[in-house]
Amino acid sequence: MAVSPNRKRSDRKERIDVSYDYAVCAWARHFNVSEKRVKEAVAAVGDDAERVRDHLRRAPASDRPSAN
Repeated sequence: MAVSPNRKRSDRKERIDVSYDYAVCAWARHFNVSEKRVKEAVAAVGDDAERVRDHLRRAPASDRPSAN
C-alpha cells in the first residue's frame, strides 16, 4: 500500500516504545515530565502519543516538587 504524497506527518499515529530507554528519555523531554511519568502514562492509556499527552495533561504531577 503506497502512502499518498499529500499525507501529513500528523496523520501518522506516533507510538511510544517504553522498551527503549532512549525513546522514553526523548518523550519525557518532549512532554516535559519525568521518564517515570511517561512509563506510567503508557501503562495507563497505551502507547499512542496523543493519548499519553492527554493523560499527562489531566493527571496531577505527583513527581514534581511542590511550589510551596
